[in-house]
Amino acid sequence: MVRENYIRRQREEHGRRAVAVLPIHYPKELLTALDLLSVEVWGPPGAPRSDAAGRIQPYVCSVVRNALAFLASGGADVVDAALFPHTCDSIQQLATLAHDFGGWKKPALTFLHPKGEPRPSSRRFVAAELRGLASRLEEVAGRRLDPDRLAAAIQLHREIDLHRAALLDGRAGLDMDDAELYGLLRRGEWLWPEEHRAELVAARSRLDPARRRPGAPVLVTGYVPEPIATLEILNAAGAFVAADDYAAVGRRIARQPDGPIGDPWEALADRLAAVPPCPTRATDQDARMRHLVSLLDRSGARGVVIHVVKFCEPELFDVPAIRRTFAARGVPLLYLEGELERQLSGQAVTRIEAFAEMLGQGGTT
Repeated sequence: MVRENYIRRQREEHGRRAVAVLPIHYPKELLTALDLLSVEVWGPPGAPRSDAAGRIQPYVCSVVRNALAFLASGGADVVDAALFPHTCDSIQQLATLAHDFGGWKKPALTFLHPKGEPRPSSRRFVAAELRGLASRLEEVAGRRLDPDRLAAAIQLHREIDLHRAALLDGRAGLDMDDAELYGLLRRGEWLWPEEHRAELVAARSRLDPARRRPGAPVLVTGYVPEPIATLEILNAAGAFVAADDYAAVGRRIARQPDGPIGDPWEALADRLAAVPPCPTRATDQDARMRHLVSLLDRSGARGVVIHVVKFCEPELFDVPAIRRTFAARGVPLLYLEGELERQLSGQAVTRIEAFAEMLGQGGTT
């Protein structure tokens, strides 16, 4: 209800329409420039809210099954359209299934980002996708896209990424537990960007480089920090997230040098290419392993937690390589797999506690 009420207030007070957005990578700057509120749908967690989830094979991930059930139950009726990026074939096909199986009657938009390493052909492809999506979003917004507003939106989201990166990089000097920090970072999934920036600025003012957070630092890689109890148990057991490679958080931060925007369409394409390596974009696996090792080294993390959603093929494809990479370095690793449960099982809690205790004692695998 918090998000639904917020969407209604944005409409009443600012005249903003809203778009529900499925994970992961999409040009949020386009929506901001058109005064469209983006509200992301990561499942949502918990049991499916209608029997529509049963229309999908049981070996499809819970993000997709829950999202279809959520749309079918009317959970997103307050928005004006839905956007389905090509994160995987399952999410892409939801654009059709939501109409056919879920009773979704509003516009279902798609966005295909290029896969693999950047090439001239992929640059042309993404340019066409961006302009095509902009045209469809103009229909939802009921207004034309102003290039100056697009440039301003790109600058705004650059600043947001700058603050988010600073909070993650300075994690050890921040007086927040992990649940509080991730609650803040994930509010950007549905807050109006300027409001989110103000919250990030306030949190960044609390950074103290001289402070050293007690506990064992860890690197977390995976899809989405659900359930949040995963982080709460980790903290209570004497560890904390010092480096983030969640698809929902760190893997969406474009670390770009500040400078003039220039052609906003070129700048937008640059931002899509500047995010860290991600298996949903078919990134070169060796490049992703180098990125993860760099995160580990920079943060001083003593162990790695792989936290994935069951049946998420893009994430699971890289798990063997992650295991090999960190085993070769003698880094302890904990593998957690779930289905967006609201609560952790007793077994999972015990494993997290044992892992944190081992790190605190300086143990290795």
